[in-house]
Amino acid sequence: MKMVYRNYLKLNINGFHIGLEQGENENHYFCTPKGASIIGWAGADGIHFCFVRGFGEMVFAVSPMNTSGNYVHPLAKDFQDFLRLLLACVHTAALEQAWCWEQEEFDEFLSENTPTEEQSAVLHTIGKELSLMPMEQPFAYMKALQDGFDYRCIPYTQDYYDMVPVEPPIPEWKVYFDTNFWGHSVRERAGQEIPLNKQFVWQDEVWTIPAIYTCSKGLIVDFCLQVPPERIRAFMDKWKLSADNDGSGFTDEQRMQIDAENPLTVNINPKVVLNRTELSSSHGCGLCWNPCLPEGNGLEAWSVMLHYGLDPDQGYAIWRCAFPWKTKRKPQINTLGIILMQEPVAIPGLHFGVSLPGEQIEFAHPSTGKKHTLTVQEYERQELSDEHFNDPDLEFPRHYIMMSYTLLPDLTDGSFTVTDCTSSDRPRQKDAELKAPRATGDVCCIGVIGSTDGPTALVFGGDNQGKLRAACSALHFELTIDVEWCMVFYEKTRLDITMELI
Repeated sequence: MKMVYRNYLKLNINGFHIGLEQGENENHYFCTPKGASIIGWAGADGIHFCFVRGFGEMVFAVSPMNTSGNYVHPLAKDFQDFLRLLLACVHTAALEQAWCWEQEEFDEFLSENTPTEEQSAVLHTIGKELSLMPMEQPFAYMKALQDGFDYRCIPYTQDYYDMVPVEPPIPEWKVYFDTNFWGHSVRERAGQEIPLNKQFVWQDEVWTIPAIYTCSKGLIVDFCLQVPPERIRAFMDKWKLSADNDGSGFTDEQRMQIDAENPLTVNINPKVVLNRTELSSSHGCGLCWNPCLPEGNGLEAWSVMLHYGLDPDQGYAIWRCAFPWKTKRKPQINTLGIILMQEPVAIPGLHFGVSLPGEQIEFAHPSTGKKHTLTVQEYERQELSDEHFNDPDLEFPRHYIMMSYTLLPDLTDGSFTVTDCTSSDRPRQKDAELKAPRATGDVCCIGVIGSTDGPTALVFGGDNQGKLRAACSALHFELTIDVEWCMVFYEKTRLDITMELI
């Protein structure tokens, strides 16, 4: 038995006040490590603390109510450090929860839970009788221990594996031209990796191109955007995002703003210059590493982090782009450069309502401040015909408002559009009494006007009148003319950059 622990037991401390009650050592939970010696109980949710055979004097916290994969965490290198942590933090509750907190949350918990008289008396006895001082930086101590610990080494009993599904192994690292991070091809040969580790700063962002891959069909380039965790945390706090709140309750306009502000969003349109020939991307895919929600990072994200040796304490957005060769055979790479261009970001603007042709709305551009006037040219109720729908069991909303308008001074194509603030009605059963209920949440109403390239624009009149643009409201079962419209601006917030890779 450990010397400091044995001396602590001789004190006959009432551990109730500090969350370290004595109990039956044999009362193990399914997630208690194999070979564990329990040294105390928190008194709630089955949380207990133990030594584990094979790990020396290291002290672990076991929390049966945690999420899968987060049941066990190391707290201290030995029992002496464990007691020093308690002297600094008053109660084991702070120690047990530290793994999922940031420093600010940890400090806030301590400030809100000052020691009671009973706790102060117990802690004074421990410090005096065992000649111990409080840990100077308890949070940093625990984080350093946990970040450097290999959780795969924790042994469990068969009860654990009966309760917790065995996680699949991290997939073998292979990169193919026609697949993504989540799938591997059996028909094509994996690309040949060329490590680059090219780092650059694009305005206030740190980017890395860790490697490229030459495949039979083209070139694969991985882009890694490093994001400080404090930026991610600030973004999540602003929008109250968490593992339980994925933003499904937000309006379309709020989602637009969230996408524009999300630090883990990659809005790039890259091109490759190979041997002085420009190659455009044919497709791409991306994933994120969020250190603020470690349980939400999948095996593919782990695979990228491990393969490229990225810091798990930092956030990352990884974007993979495929560039087809312009030659029939895979060319030799003599020179290679990259052109990074930002995709325009959607910025919601003024809300307005109109009902008649000729009405005008004055507004200021959110970036330039320049005054513009929107003039309604047509404002009509319209209805979709049967040919747009092919499900005989469902009734679809058909009614919408079509508005055409001009802008003076005009704005460039793709930089401005108008959208309805409300969503379309969901399809419904034609005869609810005769037909069994059927889920329709995944059924989408078709688009009417516009494209993935931006708002529709038609030439109208002379140059001084601008272009005729069109916008359609959401689809509804009942006729409506009162539509709340929202202006949307599309802007690039950073200049294009070019750099040499090879």
